[in-house]
Amino acid sequence: MDTENYRAAVKHVIQIYARFRPSHGNIRLDTLFDETQDRYALMQAGWDRGRRVRGNLIYITFQDGKVVVEYDGIEHGITDDLIRQGVDEKDIILAFLDEPDIAVAA
Repeated sequence: MDTENYRAAVKHVIQIYARFRPSHGNIRLDTLFDETQDRYALMQAGWDRGRRVRGNLIYITFQDGKVVVEYDGIEHGITDDLIRQGVDEKDIILAFLDEPDIAVAA
């Protein structure tokens, strides 16, 4: 694993999605990058139709040389985006699947 390039790829993908704006509601998108603990997230917070909106849209960690997608709330998923940015598909783990130690096929 090329940690520095993978960090840059993960941050780039998250920043792309942070530019989008929800089609309704007053919702803010925040990027959170913690390189010390290798935790990366895209959070949403705000209001829509009188209800509070908050939580993760994307949450990625690095563990044992792998990029671990802990949560992917993007409709089509971010795996292909990570691969296009140079993350080797064998180094991507979808932790929300039943068998999280199986690498993802693009």
